[in-house]
Amino acid sequence: MKNLNHYVAIYQQQLKKGDILIAYEHLVKFVMKLRVDFIKRLSQQYSFSGLLHGYMDYTYFYYTNDFLKSKKLKLGIVLNHVEMKFKIWLLGNTIAIQKKYWELLKESKWNKDKAAMPIYSILESTIESQPDFNDLLALNKRIEKKLLFESEQIINAIKHLNSKEE
Repeated sequence: MKNLNHYVAIYQQQLKKGDILIAYEHLVKFVMKLRVDFIKRLSQQYSFSGLLHGYMDYTYFYYTNDFLKSKKLKLGIVLNHVEMKFKIWLLGNTIAIQKKYWELLKESKWNKDKAAMPIYSILESTIESQPDFNDLLALNKRIEKKLLFESEQIINAIKHLNSKEE
């Protein structure tokens, strides 16, 4: 690794150009708006956490319902800035819960091609691989539709696992 001053100088140069600042601000604002819109439209199905920022790599918020809470699980809607994709993550409240559900779901459609558990989640599902940020209303609606469908698929898979355990 080069010394930190080298990277900071490059970082500063890019920030001075302004494009990164503008893009990042608008991406974060879009995810904030998604959260607010989901609270307005989906609060009968899910409760939503506050917005969280990664290290310029992820912007996300969690959502859950009574079933997921009972299993000590939650879902996250994640904007992966490096890949520029929206994903749903299934997460456990603890590392032990994550490992338990990884074992239960490692042969699922979401994980069958993975040799190891994802770093931050039990599973990841891409719901928007090429977002069109020039039409934010359409993008918002598409993400909501895909979020509802994929969340239901994940929850049903967990319910199916739990019925096998009983």
